[in-house]
Amino acid sequence: MNQHAEAAAPLLELVGVGRTYGSGRRTTTALSGVDLAVRPGRSVGIVGESGAGKSTLLRLLLALDRPTQGQVLYRGEPLAHRDRAAVRRFRRDVQIVFQDPRSSLDPRMTVGSVVAEPLRSLRVPGDRRARVTEVLGWVGLEPDAADRYPAQFSGGQRQRIAIARALAPSPSVLVGDEPVSALDVSVREQVLDLLRRLRTELGLTLVLVSHDIAVVGQLCEETVVLHDGRVVEQAPTPQLLTHPQHPYTQRLLAAVPHLPAP
Repeated sequence: MNQHAEAAAPLLELVGVGRTYGSGRRTTTALSGVDLAVRPGRSVGIVGESGAGKSTLLRLLLALDRPTQGQVLYRGEPLAHRDRAAVRRFRRDVQIVFQDPRSSLDPRMTVGSVVAEPLRSLRVPGDRRARVTEVLGWVGLEPDAADRYPAQFSGGQRQRIAIARALAPSPSVLVGDEPVSALDVSVREQVLDLLRRLRTELGLTLVLVSHDIAVVGQLCEETVVLHDGRVVEQAPTPQLLTHPQHPYTQRLLAAVPHLPAP
């Protein structure tokens, strides 16, 4: 455990966050009373089944939605949704890798254009072509990949392209939204190994959202378990995997036939 990271102020924090939709009798509660702190250099997994509230929590963490109750803090300050410059800084600092690279990569754009897109939209200065080549190398792709199209690559390679795109603006936080669930088992392990290596080499803070507690167990130091919009358990991952306290966490673990060692 990195004691400096443990003692540091959170990069991202949810304090008493709730999110409801609708009104009156048609009100639906997606999240209720959620507290979460993501500290620099840590890897945090958020796990739960469909309907647990993961997607809503993810949208709040990415400043794509606002809570009905509580606060979302970025570097100790409430997210300033109306301040365009502040939002741009946030988008540059917090990048996401989506579940399915087939739908997240524009098939009409070359790989180089795809990877450079956040550099353009976030107005990141510097030599974009050189940066594209650099981040493609980080994910194990040759420079000439920049001149080809996403359809010319396998599913695992397309996810590597998506990771390169997320890394291009030099974020502090990388968020993975089920980043390996659309991949074959053997390719999944390769991408998990890549994420693990990149996190170490680049000093990234990682947030991994998944329904698969086994995937979270391989990559994350801390695990948060969501159920019906509430955090029912939160602990260091080895502790949670070996001594789960909440019955829901126990059920999630019981559903995994062979859980890899943390």
